[in-house]
Amino acid sequence: MKKLNIASLFALAMTLSACGGVGGRGLESVHQPVVSRNDYALDVSTSAGGLASTDAAKLSGWFDALQLGYGDKVSIDLGGNYNDGAARAAVATIAARYGLLLQDVPPALMGDVGPGGARVIVSRLKAAVPTCPNWKGSGEPNFSNKSSSNYGCATNSNIAAMIADPEDLVRGRGAAGTTDVNSSSKGVVLYRSQAPTGTGGLKTPGGSN
Repeated sequence: MKKLNIASLFALAMTLSACGGVGGRGLESVHQPVVSRNDYALDVSTSAGGLASTDAAKLSGWFDALQLGYGDKVSIDLGGNYNDGAARAAVATIAARYGLLLQDVPPALMGDVGPGGARVIVSRLKAAVPTCPNWKGSGEPNFSNKSSSNYGCATNSNIAAMIADPEDLVRGRGAAGTTDVNSSSKGVVLYRSQAPTGTGGLKTPGGSN
């Protein structure tokens, strides 16, 4: 009967644990937010005053259906048409009702814009962590002291869910050039202005026999 080689068994266990579902050795999570973009397009007719009256109403209804809001990018592709000033102004006016500014350069989409028309494009970005949750290594030994396979999923998934503009995860946000004291202190002022919850006294529980 052969003797068991403890050193060989330990080396085998280390090899198997390295092939498992544990994470990395550092504090940086392998699960990072991924930003995806979807482009939605609507072709409208233009006129000397900007947009045809029926198409202006159609554009507003389309924005409502998309639930247009902060973080969406609105642009217009006029193709080879030259009444760009009036059409851009008309689309910018409608987009302003939703608190959005018109982008300078539209994304490149397939298909040409017909004569006398324009293409309004809404680009919507979404952030998510597609590799989460990951519990593959929860039941495996971790002799190399690596982080768990799910390490970082909660933090980065919350960031992806809460960020108002997912593009900030890609490009970052540059300095505005000015400091808005009211914005920076808004949370503190709101916290201090709230009355304590105990000022109303204790409620007497009611009931019937």
